[in-house]
Amino acid sequence: MSSKDQKQGGGGFFASIASSLSNFGTAMHKSVNGALGIEGLEVINPEGGTEDAEEEAHKGRWKQEDRDSYWRMMQKYIGSDVTSMVTLPVLIFEPMTMLQKMAELMEYSHLLDKADQCEDPYMRLVYTSSWAISVYYAYQRTWKPFNPILGETYELANHGGVTFMSEQVSHHPPMSAGHAENEHFAYDVTSKLKTKFLGNSLDVYPVGRTRVTLKRDGVVIDLVPPPTKVNNLIFGRTWVDSPGEMIMTNLTTGDKVVLYFQPCGWFGAGRYEVDGYVYNAAEEPKILMTGKWNEYMSYQPCDLEGEPQSGTELKEVWRVAEVPPNDKFQYTHFAHKINSLDTAPRKLLASDSRLRPDRYALEKGDLSKAGAEKSSLEERQRAEKRSREAKDQKFIPRWFDMSGEVTPTPWGDLEVYQFNGKYMEHRAAVDSSDATDDDVDVRSIEFNPWQFGNVVSE
Repeated sequence: MSSKDQKQGGGGFFASIASSLSNFGTAMHKSVNGALGIEGLEVINPEGGTEDAEEEAHKGRWKQEDRDSYWRMMQKYIGSDVTSMVTLPVLIFEPMTMLQKMAELMEYSHLLDKADQCEDPYMRLVYTSSWAISVYYAYQRTWKPFNPILGETYELANHGGVTFMSEQVSHHPPMSAGHAENEHFAYDVTSKLKTKFLGNSLDVYPVGRTRVTLKRDGVVIDLVPPPTKVNNLIFGRTWVDSPGEMIMTNLTTGDKVVLYFQPCGWFGAGRYEVDGYVYNAAEEPKILMTGKWNEYMSYQPCDLEGEPQSGTELKEVWRVAEVPPNDKFQYTHFAHKINSLDTAPRKLLASDSRLRPDRYALEKGDLSKAGAEKSSLEERQRAEKRSREAKDQKFIPRWFDMSGEVTPTPWGDLEVYQFNGKYMEHRAAVDSSDATDDDVDVRSIEFNPWQFGNVVSE
């Protein structure tokens, strides 16, 4: 008998009580929504529930017995930063690494092109902030990306003229660095996440630095994103919220945009909503912005009181692209592109995330192999660290250098890494070379983040 049949046909007295309570809750939901005139509005239950858990389990790999085991393991970590101290089961992962997830910001990179081409300094911030918000559609996925192995990389060289490179530059604490550019902009990020595990939820603080340089005028824009909260990690339907302020500052002119991500309230009120203003250096509002971080952003010129100027109208600046229907991992078309070996650049680095055997096995649905490969990679990483320490050697990144700059963030100080340009030289040499018989099938390349032997004696 299937679990669905058991639910419908058995369970005895307690099952009947549970069913009655469920029906009552559903009726109340419809009644309240109807009374408020908001029929069909999604209700978010902060405590989760049996029905939510079953629905989530049927959608993916997360079975109730797995949840119970995971909960027993994780209880001891309540209140801790679990960024890298916990070995997590592969069933909670998506087949993508953090390095690839960083690259998802490039999906709507045309907005940065428009910002560079724009004469209006305030519209520049409209375009750049809409670009920064666009990635949040992808961030609502509730599966966890794989932590990169030290020295692991990800490269994207075939997206609208944009070249992107990211590298895992530190293991403890876990830190990644990324760089992207085309003829209009250069994007640089040092990424370091700080987490706080709260039992059934996880707070994520972006202790990182993101800078965008618009090449035409050399304008530099700094981004401070809001924190993120992952709700109902173990019990209930998992969902993601990012309440708080996003601030983008034009470091060249002093203009800035402040956007407030509304927290999700009862009956789903405010979920996804983003509102704010573009201000000049004197902190006077110039343009109002509004939208939903999972759908669209719009803008309209405003007066000094923040009210829309007469004779103007609200105009859409960004809307999420069409996504694959009923996708197994809730990926966008772009996410599939950056994950695919078919779109990998020629002579792909052996350290690239696409080649990870655990990621690839999970993508193919083989959880057993994915778990074994993940454990093997983690053990090899520990062995490599022991070997380095025995030889008094220190790992040094290949494509990024430590700048020596320590910058404050709202959640702690950050050592900043800078792109050293060597990857551009490498890619230019590869692209200019003739295709020869020694070009191998990318699928035959063995994942090897330790290929460069990039260590120095301390």
